[in-house]
Amino acid sequence: MQLIDTHTHLYMPEYAADSAPDAVTRAVDAGVVHMILPGVDVAAIEPMRALHARYPRVTSMCMGLHPTEVKESWRDDLAAILAEIDTHPSDYVAVGEIGMDLYWDKTFREQQMQVLEAQLKVAVERGLPINIHCREGLDEFLEVLDGLEVKPAGAFHSFGGDARDVERIRNRGDYYFGINGIVTFKNSSLRHTLHDITPSRIILETDAPFLAPVPLRGKRNESAYMVHTAAFAANELGLPLEEFAGITTANARQLFNLPS
Repeated sequence: MQLIDTHTHLYMPEYAADSAPDAVTRAVDAGVVHMILPGVDVAAIEPMRALHARYPRVTSMCMGLHPTEVKESWRDDLAAILAEIDTHPSDYVAVGEIGMDLYWDKTFREQQMQVLEAQLKVAVERGLPINIHCREGLDEFLEVLDGLEVKPAGAFHSFGGDARDVERIRNRGDYYFGINGIVTFKNSSLRHTLHDITPSRIILETDAPFLAPVPLRGKRNESAYMVHTAAFAANELGLPLEEFAGITTANARQLFNLPS
């Protein structure tokens, strides 16, 4: 069985105690053949690039300014992010993690939309997909997306919407849905939404160090734990685990243009 973790932050300080390399090794041993590292801000660039340099064959990188990082210095931060992409255009498989987040704070709503638009345009210009963070901001995200003549393909990371959200997104173009440990949570309705998404549009992720799946909920998450998410989702969809893993891995390779 081969799995691809399409969204993991193994470069973050949370892995300093036992080292991120240990987490990479555990993931590979568990059958995770590739891990995509999304950038979230300027500070993420150095540690993310360092981890990728150590494990170039099993990791890929994305670069973007996360919506919750859009604050007073957003113009300078955005400029630095775009400069990083321009300076190393072949190093990144997607623009992300980008999007809208109005869950915690709506203060920078308009600025988030401006930053999103700028990064969407970069994705279109470079022919890259987008890695999307969207929390309580789907209306705004789709408003910005609808303003583009050409829309990039992409993945809605840590998707938690319902069937109507799936329909609204799919009507816009070539989009996949990142499923992580949330689907295993007892009170999550996401397990039902899997059927509306269909396996052909599902990719798997961890969002490590966050959202560890049952039976490890509450622990620091890591890419190796996605085997639990894969098994749960496959069972919910009535598919053999090997078949489901193969479908989601092929989806990830297709979207992010990863080698076989």
